[in-house]
Amino acid sequence: MATIGYLLDHQPKILTCWVKIKPMSRSQLSHRQLLWGDALFFGFLMWLLSRLVIAVTMLVIAPSLPAPPGGIVPTADWSVFSYSDSPRYETIATGGYEYGSDAQEKYNIVFFPLFPMLARAVMMLGLPFDAAGTLVNNLAFLGALVVLYRWVEEHHGKSIARWVTGVLAWCPMSFFGSVVYTEGLFLLFSTAALRAFEQQHYTWATLWGAIATASRVTAAALIPTFVIVAWRECRPIQAYITSVFALSGLLLFILYCGVHFGDPLAFVHAQQAWRDTVGINWKDWRRDLIRMMIGMTNLEQRWIVEPWHPLLFLIIMVSAYFLWRFRKTLSSTIVFYGACTIWFGLWLLDGDALILFVSVFGGAYLLWHLRSQLELIVLTYGFSSLALIMASGGAASAQRYAYGIVSLSIALGVLLERYPRWGYATMVFFAIALVNFALRFSQHIWVA
Repeated sequence: MATIGYLLDHQPKILTCWVKIKPMSRSQLSHRQLLWGDALFFGFLMWLLSRLVIAVTMLVIAPSLPAPPGGIVPTADWSVFSYSDSPRYETIATGGYEYGSDAQEKYNIVFFPLFPMLARAVMMLGLPFDAAGTLVNNLAFLGALVVLYRWVEEHHGKSIARWVTGVLAWCPMSFFGSVVYTEGLFLLFSTAALRAFEQQHYTWATLWGAIATASRVTAAALIPTFVIVAWRECRPIQAYITSVFALSGLLLFILYCGVHFGDPLAFVHAQQAWRDTVGINWKDWRRDLIRMMIGMTNLEQRWIVEPWHPLLFLIIMVSAYFLWRFRKTLSSTIVFYGACTIWFGLWLLDGDALILFVSVFGGAYLLWHLRSQLELIVLTYGFSSLALIMASGGAASAQRYAYGIVSLSIALGVLLERYPRWGYATMVFFAIALVNFALRFSQHIWVA
């Protein structure tokens, strides 16, 4: 992790802005290429290092460990990257969509078509689905890191761009950018669409937005984002036209569902088997909060049959209060290591619930706290996406969907660049949790 910290702070400095003149002179074109080259270099470096950690964990460490309760011992091949929703993408790529009248059947129509289509195209090269899906997601994730670096650098400079890219690459949920899932594609095209719209490149924003809305339903948050930004910044009519046509991917999927299944909203109606509620399901959120405080065993038994979990949680919370209460009288070293210990203790108690609440509610607070330092489009997209996640139903997988909101990575990167000591500690924790999540996924233990 010291290597990561060095790279974040000691990259060679290159001028980060260029004058947009048409036609560009040879020197200006060369300068633009240098800027993209720098983004490619650092994005690739962060991608390579973090993906190596995941690959070693899933292909070397996991197969050498005994099977955990409820898990398996994975084999060191492409299948280790496929679990949970991954086989459903395979059924789409190889056999097409399924949908029927049984509301309790988990039909694969709820999954959007871009990822299985691209995986199917790569399979034509002779690769099995697991290999094709893994390659598509990994390459798209690399592209997302490069585009994000360049976008942030244009507004905040190299230092913040490096932190933001590091956050996206090393966040524990980033392992979903390496397995047979859609995270890489969604991050790539949603980020590209936001950057293009912010720079008033409306043709590109329409194209990237249409592709993003064909990858995941949460890309619909791009539409209110574009409309609000166009209104607040008094953009021309082209901006509003882009807001409509960026929804093309979703509209084409609706048309497909109507033609093939006689139900244009089949992907919505099929969600009843996956989520039995519409709107904010406070019951799920309350259950996860109680679980974090008293433990799963006590929650299931509806009584304190295992007292250690709630006792440890109480000790940690009391310690956190006194650390905050006397933070001004204690040395900065004690406060720093004390806070790190408290955070790590909470994660050991129930890391899934902790990351869930921090990702969603902590992410919302972070956006608000940094509202004066972030661009309007970043703030609007962040809050729109969080609202869509909350309105979609329960808390299951909410932390994974929150990771797909690029605004949250930008906000955290801006904060960590201001406090690098805390930033390095965060990156160390990210690496530890990343190994844990990759290990669990490969052992077929649900993560998010």
